Amino acid sequence: MTTKDTLALRITEPDRHPPADDEHSARPGRAARRPLFHRRFALLLSLAPATVVELLPQSPAALHTLAGLWLLFGVPVLLWRGVAMRIVTTGTAVLLLSIGFTVMTDIAVALTVNTALPPLGVERPLTRLVLTIASAAALVVLGVLAPEPTRPQRPSWRGLFAIRGVRPVAAFGGIALVLAVAGPIRLNNGLGGAVSTVAMVVVAALIALLLLRRGRYPVPVLEFGLYCASAALLLLTSLRGQYITGHDIQKEFLYFRLALGGEHWDISTYTDPYNACLSITLLPVSVFQLTTLPETAIFKVVLPLLFALTPVLVHRAVRNVAPRVVALMSAVYFIVFPTFFTDMPYLGRQEIAFLLLGCAMVVLTDSRGPLLLRRIVFVVLLGGIVLSHYSTTYVVVGTLAVSFLLDKAWRLVSRRGRDRSRRRRREDRMRSFLTWWVVVVPAVLALLWAGPLTHTGGQAQRTLHEVAAAVFGGTSESGSSDTAYSILGGAKVPATERLKEYKADLLKQTAAERASGDYLPLKKVDGLSTPVVPVQAMKLTAVGRALDGLGISVPGLNGGLRQVAALFFQVMAMAGFVVALWARRSAFRPVRDQVTIAAGAWCMVAIFTLVPQLSVDYSLLRAFQQGLFFFAPFLATATLWALRWAGRRTVPLACALLAALLLDLSGVVPKVLGGYPAQLQLSDSGQYYAIYYPHTEERRAALWLDARLTEQGSGLVQTDRFSYSRLQALLTHPTLADVSPAALRTDSYVLLGTTPTRTGDVTVFYGGDLITYRYPMDVLDSRDLIYSNGGAVIYR
Repeated sequence: MTTKDTLALRITEPDRHPPADDEHSARPGRAARRPLFHRRFALLLSLAPATVVELLPQSPAALHTLAGLWLLFGVPVLLWRGVAMRIVTTGTAVLLLSIGFTVMTDIAVALTVNTALPPLGVERPLTRLVLTIASAAALVVLGVLAPEPTRPQRPSWRGLFAIRGVRPVAAFGGIALVLAVAGPIRLNNGLGGAVSTVAMVVVAALIALLLLRRGRYPVPVLEFGLYCASAALLLLTSLRGQYITGHDIQKEFLYFRLALGGEHWDISTYTDPYNACLSITLLPVSVFQLTTLPETAIFKVVLPLLFALTPVLVHRAVRNVAPRVVALMSAVYFIVFPTFFTDMPYLGRQEIAFLLLGCAMVVLTDSRGPLLLRRIVFVVLLGGIVLSHYSTTYVVVGTLAVSFLLDKAWRLVSRRGRDRSRRRRREDRMRSFLTWWVVVVPAVLALLWAGPLTHTGGQAQRTLHEVAAAVFGGTSESGSSDTAYSILGGAKVPATERLKEYKADLLKQTAAERASGDYLPLKKVDGLSTPVVPVQAMKLTAVGRALDGLGISVPGLNGGLRQVAALFFQVMAMAGFVVALWARRSAFRPVRDQVTIAAGAWCMVAIFTLVPQLSVDYSLLRAFQQGLFFFAPFLATATLWALRWAGRRTVPLACALLAALLLDLSGVVPKVLGGYPAQLQLSDSGQYYAIYYPHTEERRAALWLDARLTEQGSGLVQTDRFSYSRLQALLTHPTLADVSPAALRTDSYVLLGTTPTRTGDVTVFYGGDLITYRYPMDVLDSRDLIYSNGGAVIYR
């Protein structure tokens, strides 16, 4: 290591089979320049037929899709390789970074034409014609300006299967992906979740195979297995439902449809933070226009498959600074954390932001690349995150700011200690990756984008105002009950208390208009009963009943396992700092940059736990998932250290632990035992199924009502929050997403979706928590029932 290095591999793990590593240098050389030039020419030449296929009015759907994917992803990935080779130094890192650059290129091309053409009189700049020509032109420019990649000789396709480990990994990965597609399809057709459950088990087996054979398989094979495992887990969730299923993704899909409908993205029309996320507006529009993929497939398949690269990026970033076992375990921890496969498939904007954040971490940790160039590329990638997702940006900027301050404090303390000992240690000669402009520039970009460029920073301003009020002595609401899982504080608020807070808030908001008769009289509202409905648990299975017969409470066991898992993640992450810095048998020794950045991420998690409003506006679990980009290697190190007593069996025990975590947190163990709420990816029941799963009957009701209101020219619709979430793309007239008696207007149409119609239960989201209560149907007796189809009703 030279004095300019920042992060470096400190501990190496000897390989039993040296050729298995296959982490060759990606540095350009002098050999094979003429053949590579010919390949570049052929690559640019391939743009012509792809463009022709795109512009033909009647081209075969399959050919059209292939041409669009080639223009959007194939060619740019190959062209960006020459640039990536000058930034990072391993083959897989070059490919991953090229994919990140490609996604940013697609967004930049669409944003450029969307901004430049309307002043020239082009009212619809996001048409297939414009995007095709713009994409092809951008690729020609990139092909001319980008340096030529020089790559080592790759094995042929026939020789590829002779590589050690390819066949078993491909077999397990292929089976997992097939089951991950078949399982949701069966569930969507009411055929049960057995196939999805088996898919989870196969994924766990694949992860175990990768960990146990890590020393024999080449790193690209391990990363291919990681990709298959993560893609299978994501598809098991994202493919649920015939339509768009999930929470945030419903609103994301709406803003995508708005941009697509006018073939023009205009933030001034809808100044909402979601609309400012180009990852769910311009990027999906480009994919739709240049391919024949259905609209829903872009959000349910394309975005999750891109996001599935994130664990591979985590592995690659950690592998730059730690042994193979630590890197692999870090990626598995990222996959195993439940937010990855339960919530991230419903967050398209954050999926793309995390993809770019993973690329940024690969650039940061590859210390063999030029420092200044890596800093510039790191900032550029953070700029892509700014365009993709606001909350991810704020958390990253906060992490970097805390890390920068910690680094300065560390250097100050080290300097004083060095003055006393007159000994200059090796780390004191190392330059930090983070410098002031690496922190300031992304922060300024975030402020500009949310402020004068899009005017969508209102939510962030309100959050900061409430946080400041809480910190400096003002009143503050209780935080999300997710903080109850944290060892840093927080408590679970009873659902009855949350419902009382919710009702009081509604009455306060409607007090002025209630006197004029626009809302139900207060006396009538107070006389209605809305009891809280507890979340239903699955019935005990035969295995569960056997355990119950032995005196073991299965519900208590399931809940205890979840609580223990939450504590395990946090304790191991915190203990990892102590182990990595001071333990004698630590798996790797981090340098200062690694410690300060990981500590900055952990500080952000602590802030989200201790400041209630932050845990409400941005999920604490999502903050921890993002933190794993930075402190996952410390978590892995602490795990290996805790199991060091097993000697040679340390890694097999760690493997069993990770597999058990995955099977429990993914819902397989509760599915086998019963006595726990059902998981959407494995069952056609449970809370997530009740509030997020779309049904044909309620869509028909929404279309019928929208047609009626269009015919009569006006009208106000009220529906519960989650029915509105599922139907918002179909309800084009003014709609209030609340049917609580305290919010019920006297002049509105009331649409009840499938869950309220069939069960009488309504769920609200308040204070960061989901609360389900029994709806008082007699409050609607004074209205006329004008529509009913067995799965939805409409009152007037």
